[in-house]
Amino acid sequence: MTDSTPITVSIVEDNRGTRNTISSILRKSEGIQCVSVHETGEDALENIPKYQPRVVLMDINLPGMSGIECVARLKQKLPETEVLMITAYEDPEPIFDCLRAGASGYLLKTVPLTEVVEAIHRSTQGGVPMSASVARRLIGFFNEPQKSSSEVEALSNREREVLEFLAQGFYDKDIADKLGISIGTVRNHLQRMYRKLHVRSRTEAVLKFLGK
Repeated sequence: MTDSTPITVSIVEDNRGTRNTISSILRKSEGIQCVSVHETGEDALENIPKYQPRVVLMDINLPGMSGIECVARLKQKLPETEVLMITAYEDPEPIFDCLRAGASGYLLKTVPLTEVVEAIHRSTQGGVPMSASVARRLIGFFNEPQKSSSEVEALSNREREVLEFLAQGFYDKDIADKLGISIGTVRNHLQRMYRKLHVRSRTEAVLKFLGK
């Protein structure tokens, strides 16, 4: 039976034009319900918990509290909520800072709004949505020499392949199709990786693999 419950979304964005554009698109998108909009991290931290959204779209460069700090504090209150960063920053360090804070994905403001809608759906299906250029930067770290910990070295070649696709924003079905294996096998690989890396989420697994 298909779950027809809409995905509830809150927006944290200080630019009025951007905020209105995103909220307008979300309100017209099937299967999504925009439940609140916030101009500052302080307002978001105080009021978003009242709405218990499944997904939050968060800007990094907010007045006062930064989006990165807001993510970290919001995840303490709502650990099950997925937070997607929407920002102009493409440098690696802000990307890793956001992921370390608990963000589930990282999108550039230059992406089509249809991609934002798709990312919302992906984040609730186990994906780690990334703009293409951001994903390329992350994948670049896989090709650089790393100081591998014993935990990372314990991963099998297949587990490393799964993690690499995970960093590109693919979710379970995508990875299964690309590797020619079942979704159940992908999930088994993920669970084994979590145990080997001593992590609890996909984002933590990717960060540890990248040495971040």
